[in-house]
Amino acid sequence: MMKDLITFLSDLLSFDSKHPLLFTQFNFWAFFLIVFAGFVIIHNSNFKKHNPDFKIKARNAYLFFVSLFFYFKTSGLFVLLLIFSTLLGFFLGIGMDKDNKTPAQRKTLMITGIIINLLVLFYFKYAYFFTDIHNTVFHSNIKVVNHLALFANHFTATPRFDASKIILPVGISFFTFQNISYIVDVYKQKIKHANNILDFGFYTTFFPQLVAGPIVRADQFIPQLYKPYFLGRRQFGIAVFWILNGLMKKIILSDYLAVNFVDRVFDNPTLYTGFENLSALFIYSLQVYADFSGYTDIAIGVAMLMGFYLPKNFNSPYKATNPANFWKRWHMSLSNWLKDYLYIPLGGNRHATAASYIILGGMLAVVALMAQTWWVTLTVSTVAGLLIAVYLIFPRHRHDFQTNINNMDTMLLGGMWHGASFNFITWGGLNGLGILIYKWWKKQNPHARVIATESLLALSLLADIIWPCPALNVASVWSAIIAIGTAIRYLVVNPLCDKFNLSNSKFKIEKVWNIFLTFVFITFTRLFFRSGSNLDPAEANATAWRTAKQMIASIGGHWDMSVIPDILSNYSSVFLVFLFGMIIHWLPEHFKRRYRLWFATMPLWLMAIIAVCTVFFIYQFITADLQPFIYFQF
Repeated sequence: MMKDLITFLSDLLSFDSKHPLLFTQFNFWAFFLIVFAGFVIIHNSNFKKHNPDFKIKARNAYLFFVSLFFYFKTSGLFVLLLIFSTLLGFFLGIGMDKDNKTPAQRKTLMITGIIINLLVLFYFKYAYFFTDIHNTVFHSNIKVVNHLALFANHFTATPRFDASKIILPVGISFFTFQNISYIVDVYKQKIKHANNILDFGFYTTFFPQLVAGPIVRADQFIPQLYKPYFLGRRQFGIAVFWILNGLMKKIILSDYLAVNFVDRVFDNPTLYTGFENLSALFIYSLQVYADFSGYTDIAIGVAMLMGFYLPKNFNSPYKATNPANFWKRWHMSLSNWLKDYLYIPLGGNRHATAASYIILGGMLAVVALMAQTWWVTLTVSTVAGLLIAVYLIFPRHRHDFQTNINNMDTMLLGGMWHGASFNFITWGGLNGLGILIYKWWKKQNPHARVIATESLLALSLLADIIWPCPALNVASVWSAIIAIGTAIRYLVVNPLCDKFNLSNSKFKIEKVWNIFLTFVFITFTRLFFRSGSNLDPAEANATAWRTAKQMIASIGGHWDMSVIPDILSNYSSVFLVFLFGMIIHWLPEHFKRRYRLWFATMPLWLMAIIAVCTVFFIYQFITADLQPFIYFQF
């Protein structure tokens, strides 16, 4: 009996890389129930009689150590890295808030904190990427070595750690950016530094959002550290709703679509038809949204049960009417972070700085070097030449030119934040290009828009005739859709609506058309996002680029239309789940708010019955191997 107990405790307290704590596992919910029971005991204690603030301090300390244990169970000894990041931010915050520090000293501390955080991030996340660049430029054959593992092996006098590769710690991008926001906000005196290491540690390690966000800003969360616990009846209902909603998104939508269709196609694109490859792209758009927003929903619900409020991270992104609007709705905590800590410091919409040009030039050089394809290098060189020519020839447009550079830099670095491969930079660059084209488009009159789209179609068709290839076939079809839609919209729909005074109908038609175009554009950029995901960093660039080319070749190649009915029949459940998910996503927000409030205010006994039935229904869709959340890798 004692031996079994020791074995159980050993398994409980040790790290098992095959069984990390995931929101979709029973182990996590058992862990959370134990944590919440301890949380309730602290809340109901009589500490307040002796010291009004002691209960809050005890709660923060308790959740800090619980969060460290959670991260250990998720990432093993990388918890030491999280502790290092926490200590760094805490002591830099204290140092910057000291009265005897001059402005120059405070700025030095702030810059030091940013550099150290970025160096740690670069070491773990971008070592392979920059090594590939070095090997490509200098024709060397340098191998990545994990120097931290070598040091640990030397220190322990055992070959315990594998020094031949660098493993990416789960959530490092999230807690690094969170730490940087704290350091910058303390420097700008937007907030005071945390009172003690336990409070600050709780801020940096809070387990619901630790490994995949949302990115919590210091000025939003730290004030909550010192507020007493409160959970109203409605808040409790909303919290339970978000948890159930997130589980449904993750298991019923994301995991089911991934295992039964998307992963199969992306793993072997050449084995599937052009229609299946195209379908996999669109279905992946729903999968990645359901996966990431599902995690966020659960994190928000779990945090709310403990009296803390995390920022909203998604706002029905596939209702976006343009690429810029999409990024105001998707991963909002990252978008806002990049705006406040990158875009605005670079000059924002005021001007470009030297760093703006250095970043853009460096990114273009990286793309040209890493693509290892002549047409990509030629395209990048042509774009760079055109940018220089526009800047020199049209001085009155230099202000727009400079602000556009800042937009593009932000999207390129945002793409690189997601992953250290050429594909993620390409994905970020395409999104940036979409935003710039939209900024130009909205300034044009209807006649110019029709002329521009028809000219684009003509050029695409001409290029496809001269250099026939799948990529140009795709470009021609896409150009034709835009050109025909634009012509009908401005030559037929708008005049008819104006003639019969149907302004409201005109607005709705335009909105639906813009949502459609934006969704298709974002979906095609996801080709580069998905093909670069879930890969060994040592192989990411070559494998991701090969997958992307194979899918484009399939989508832009010859289609056998006769097999489409069979495909729809064979994967009928997949397409029905996809259709169901998109319909739910496109429901009006006021309708969604209504059924959330209906659930939150129903009697507890009815809420419990619905919750149990929902969980039972959800787990009918569970796969043999639980799929990790996509954003764990970032």
